[in-house]
Formats: sequence, structure tokens, C-alpha cells
Amino acid sequence: MTKTIIANIMAEETRMALVENGHLAEVSVERSESGHIVGNIYKGKVKNILPGMQAAFVDIGRDKNAFLYLGDLPRTASDSGGQRPNVTAGQEIVVQIVKDAMGTKGPRVTTQITLPGRFVVLMPTVDYIGISRRIDSEAERERLKQVAENVRPQGMGLIVRTVAQGKSEDDIAKDIAYLLNFWNALTARAKRSAAPALLFRDVDLVIRIVRDYLSPDVAEFILDSREAYGRVCDLLNFSSPELVQRVQLYQGAEDIFSFYNIAEEIEQLAKRKIWLKCGGYIVIDHTEALTVIDVNTGKFVGRTSLSETVFQTNLEAAAEIARQIRLRDIGGIIIIDFIDMDKEEQKKAVLAALEQRVKEDRTKTSILGLTSLGLVEMTRKKARQNMDQSLYNECPCCEGRGRIMSAETVAIHVLRKLRHLVHRQHVKGNLLVQVHPRVAEILLRKGEKERFEQEFSRTITIEAAPSQHAESFSILSVKD
Repeated sequence: MTKTIIANIMAEETRMALVENGHLAEVSVERSESGHIVGNIYKGKVKNILPGMQAAFVDIGRDKNAFLYLGDLPRTASDSGGQRPNVTAGQEIVVQIVKDAMGTKGPRVTTQITLPGRFVVLMPTVDYIGISRRIDSEAERERLKQVAENVRPQGMGLIVRTVAQGKSEDDIAKDIAYLLNFWNALTARAKRSAAPALLFRDVDLVIRIVRDYLSPDVAEFILDSREAYGRVCDLLNFSSPELVQRVQLYQGAEDIFSFYNIAEEIEQLAKRKIWLKCGGYIVIDHTEALTVIDVNTGKFVGRTSLSETVFQTNLEAAAEIARQIRLRDIGGIIIIDFIDMDKEEQKKAVLAALEQRVKEDRTKTSILGLTSLGLVEMTRKKARQNMDQSLYNECPCCEGRGRIMSAETVAIHVLRKLRHLVHRQHVKGNLLVQVHPRVAEILLRKGEKERFEQEFSRTITIEAAPSQHAESFSILSVKD
């Protein structure tokens, strides 16, 4: 598989695109104003504890308190012989952000700190060794596990990253030594600082690309900022000199994303309907709790039988769904409604195709299988706002519903309100009705105005107000 990383760097925003075999696979956007907070480490103060929710809320100095799940805390024996979290209101505590703030919810934090390096992730508060699931060779996994056992600090944990494949014990030991020095400096800073305080801010997107994405299977890393290009080369000269030659500086006049035909693909992320090459399509809808994906045959009529047409549509949809989930960074619960299949082997083949595709995703994804209704359930780790939330705001007109009341419906609401005011509340005098122009057209149809003026026995003035929301209206009582 050929991989290329393309980065567009501006003072206001940095964008990264990962292209695999000529197709856009991942997009990340980081804005200077809002910044990236996942991975940041704070010294916070516990504000309150909710035992019924197994939660504590921690003041970390941001506009919203952070949510801490008490199950993440070390537990100590209580007087009754049970177990309880060792935390109290007012206590100062070092936490790391693991999930960005979303909607009305504050960020989620943990006390289990992780410090990512180039080859390993150091976990100072747990005693554990893990090997990247993307390392397939059992022999290499065993070798790296033994290396980790040899060089890890006593009582601390390590996760060996994918880029550590083939690296010597000395390379990994140097990475650990750097992270250990950093941890010692961070704990010293925590002792000196008064809560709430930011102890560590995670590196910017450009450096995270080098740390998390730039591996030997990446053919090119192309960026359009000379300053960022210099920083990347300096970092690689220290950690992975063999990759420096793969970093390229783009100096063209055209926007780099337009030059590599990425800008148009990003614009497609706003659409809920995605067409498949066969003529079928998938529809992606978001709710507060989950994401629902529906598969349809669309214009695809097949060649042999209905069963084969459905099967081929579902197979192509499985690949595209895995790609869209990764591309849009959709997290949480995901429900997929494939077109009904009668044959058991076809169901298994579609599930296998989906499972194979999600293996390409760096984010942890679990497929839970088919329900009794034929729906596929899956989950994907959610750590930050997805692309839809990052790039778009909720429509102020429809409030995110995707539709508004028809003009006819609003007109009927106006007449219902008029009848209530006149017959139930006995409002006197003539009335002025201010409505959206499309609603005014309906109320002013030939004979309509005269009809309800006769019904209400008074003058009704209809005023078209272009600034009026399409669903709202005003009724005023006037003397003249």
C-alpha cells in the first residue's frame, strides 16, 4: 500500500490528509484559536463527587469542569473491608485529557497518564506491557516484548508502537530515557504549581504527524511551510534519519490541497448521501447517542439475480462505510443497516469484508456482529469532535433537524392562534400579523383574507417580514 501525507499549514489552521493508494483515507484539522487539548496534562482540583454516577468533576482551569470516571482511580481498602476510590472534594490531582469537550459536556480526563514517544508510549502509573496490534509477526512481537521487559523503568508500563518494528534495544532505550526525564520534570512542576494549572501541552499537529503517522511505509510527507519543514527534518535527524529524505517542501503557487485534488473530497464530507461506483448509495445520519448508516441499491439493477445484486451492493458498501467512518472520524456506537440477505454465506462475506477494512483504521474499532433484525453493531473509540462537528455549525434555521415547517403549516398555525386570541382570550381591536413572505403569500391568496376577516369581524393586516424566521410569526393588536 502506497501512503502519502500532505499538510497544509497556515497561521490560523493546520490541515493534514493521509492518502492511501490514491484515495483520501484520513483528514485532521487543528485551529490555532481552539487548539488541541487531548493529551494535555493538568493539575486540577476535585470540585464535587457524584457517587451515584461513579464520577468526579475536576476544575482544570477551562470553561467547563472535566469529567473523571472513578473507576480509573487507584482503589484503597475502606474500614468496612470493601474498596473505594481514593479521592475527596478539594483534593489536588494530576489528570490527562482523553476525550475532547463535546456539546454541553466538558472534557473527560484520567489519572492514568500516557506519554507518547517515537517508538513507545510510557505509562508511569501502571505496570503493564502492550504491543501494537498492527504488528502482525509473532516473532517480532515476542522480540519487542522482551526488549520492553529489559528496558522499561521499574513499576512503569510501556506500549510498543508500530514504528518500533526492527528497532534495536538501544533505540527503544533512548526513547524511554527521554520520556522518563520528561516525566520526572513534569512531576516536579506539579509539586510547584497550584491547581488548576496546565503542566503539559501536547505538541502541535505537524509534530504529531511525525510521531503518530510517519512510518517506513509512508512514501512521502509533503508540506507547504518552510518553517514546519525545518522542524520536521530536525526532529527526524534525531529520531529516524532514514526518513528525512521522504519529507518534501511544496512550493507551488496553487493551494496544496487543491493541487493534489483533496479540497473537493473534503467538501463531500458534508453530504449525508454517498454514491457507490455500482450505482447504489449509503446514507449517514447522526443522533446524539449513535450514528446510523443505511445501504440502498439506488440505480444498481445488477445482471443475474436480486440476491446477487443485493450482495454486490452490500460488499461495495462495506468497504465505503469503513472508509467514511475513518475519514469522517465517526466515533461511539455505529449501526449499519445493510440490505437484507437470505444466504448465510453472503452475510458472513459482508461482515468479513467490513472487518478486513476496519483493520486499516488506527483508531480502535470493534464489530459486534449481526443483530436479530439483521443490523450490524459496531463501536469506535471517540476522543475528539469528528469532522462534521469541527467544520460545521448547527443550522440556525432548522436547528439541526434538516427540515423546517412548510409555509402551509405555519399559515394554519397563524389561523389557529388568531381563533384562540379572538374567541378564547377575547382580544379586541384590529390585528396585525407579521410572517415570513412565503407564509404571507398563502394568507393573502384571493378571497382568503376576506374570509377570515369576516370570521373575526375585524380588519386583519398581513405584513410580509423578510427577516422573520420561516417558522415564527407575530400577532399584534392595533387601534387603527
